[in-house]
Amino acid sequence: MIVRGEQRTIIEGPAGALEVVVNLPEAAPRSIALVAHPHPVHGGTLDNKVAQTLAKTFATLGYVAVRFNFRGAGRSEGSFDEGVGETDDALAALAFGRQEFAEVAAKPPVLAGFSFGSYVQTRVARKVDPERMVLVGAAVGRFPVDPVPADTIVVHGEEDDVVPLVDVLAWARPQHLPVIVFPGCGHFFHGRLVQLQRVLAGMWHR
Repeated sequence: MIVRGEQRTIIEGPAGALEVVVNLPEAAPRSIALVAHPHPVHGGTLDNKVAQTLAKTFATLGYVAVRFNFRGAGRSEGSFDEGVGETDDALAALAFGRQEFAEVAAKPPVLAGFSFGSYVQTRVARKVDPERMVLVGAAVGRFPVDPVPADTIVVHGEEDDVVPLVDVLAWARPQHLPVIVFPGCGHFFHGRLVQLQRVLAGMWHR
């Protein structure tokens, strides 16, 4: 049984061992927030600062925040699978969260992702009807990122040199989807994580 605070564990995933970290809220949870990290081939793990910020923000907002390492990252077994196997990893991590926290198992989860993790979460959303989605530094243009629900929170850095803002706007435009732009901010939100947390928390209560 997971205790209050943060706990790291290994579960059985689709490609073998799957490393999972859970952040718990102070009170009874509202639901589960599943958080996906950036590209594992380029060093992305569940310990990425943006992924950590997303998890801690949702725990503060009352959610069980479940992070996991995609196959081949950290202590997770397997190898990179272009987002297909990684979608299965995400679903396995969500199933684990639902098993551990049966009281919220039937509630729609929040799907949150950073960079490559955003792409994976749009694939997860094909199989899971989310309460809401949060995409930070969404990897549009690099991967076939699906359209998302109208209430999705999209946050991007003005000076992102990994995923240009113009690509995100081109993806969002036909969906009439607002994009929150952090002026002067790069892909990894260096020096802006507290602001990111504050903005997400403020948007959530509206």
